[in-house]
Amino acid sequence: MKFSGVFPILATPFHDDGSLDLESLDRLVRFNADLGVDGVTVLGVLGESNRMLDREREALIACAVKAAGGRIGVIVGASHPGTDATIGLCRMARELGADAAMVAPAAEAVPNDVRVFDHFARVAADAGLPIVAQDHPASTQVHMPVPLLLRLVAEVPKIAGIKEEGLPTPLRVAALKEGMARPIPVLTGLGALYGYFDLMAGSDGFNTGFAFPEVLMAMRRAAVAGDAGECFRLYARYLPLLVFEQQPGVAVRKELLRMRGLLGCAQVRHPGAALAAGAAKQLRDVVERVLPGVDITRPIVP
Repeated sequence: MKFSGVFPILATPFHDDGSLDLESLDRLVRFNADLGVDGVTVLGVLGESNRMLDREREALIACAVKAAGGRIGVIVGASHPGTDATIGLCRMARELGADAAMVAPAAEAVPNDVRVFDHFARVAADAGLPIVAQDHPASTQVHMPVPLLLRLVAEVPKIAGIKEEGLPTPLRVAALKEGMARPIPVLTGLGALYGYFDLMAGSDGFNTGFAFPEVLMAMRRAAVAGDAGECFRLYARYLPLLVFEQQPGVAVRKELLRMRGLLGCAQVRHPGAALAAGAAKQLRDVVERVLPGVDITRPIVP
C-alpha cells in the first residue's frame, strides 16, 4: 500500500439510539472508493474511537474492509494509552484485513521523548502492519519534536508514513521532508485547514476528514502538477467550509455527511454534543454560498 494521496478519515455512523450503523458505513466507504481516493481511515479521532466497545471495533473494521473490496486501502486507528493494548488493536486490525494502522503517542505524566520512541518501536515490531505515525498534540497532549520524528523514520522501518498535525504544520512538513534519512510520505491533517500551505511545503497528500474529499483530491493534483495558482484557487474557494468544519467536536462533519446522503443520521455518541439548531442553519447557509444550487449528494466537480 502506498501512503501518498488522499486518505479520508471516516466518521463512525450511528443510529438514533447510538448503535452502529454499518449500512451507512458501507455506503460511505463505497462512495469514497468510487471517487478514487487512495484509501480510508477508520477509528480516528473523527471516528469517535474512544467511545467504541471492542466488539464494535471488530464489526466496524470488518465492514470497512469488505466495503473497500480491495479497491482502496484501509487504515485503522489503533491508538491506546498502553503499548501492549496498542499492539493488540493493531493485531486485531491485521486479522480483520486492514492494510495499515494509525498510531499516536500516549501521554505521560512527565514528557519523555525516549518513552515515546520506545512506544512506537515496540508497536511497530509486533503489530504486523505498516504504521502511520500520527502527530496530533491537540488530542494526545504529546508534543513530538521534529528530531524525534526523524529518528523514528530513520530507526523504525515499519513506520510507513507520518500524519503531521503539530503546529505550525507547513514548517514541520518542510523540516521533515528535508531531514528524512529514509523518504516516506508526510500527510496533512487538521481538516485540511492549512492544506494549501502544507502542500506547498511538500506534503504528500491528506489524511483528514473533510466532507468533500473531491476538493482535496483536486488540490493535490494541482500541487503535483506544479500549478500553485489552481491549488490556491481551490483552497480559497472552499476555505469557508474548511473553517466551519474545524469547530470542536464531530457534529458539523457528521451533519455534512448526512446532508450528502452518506449517513442515515448525524448522531454523536454521548458525551459528544449534537449540532445546535443555529449551527445547523449556518452550515446550510455556508454550503449554499460555496456550492450554490449544487446537488451535494453526488460527487462534486471542484
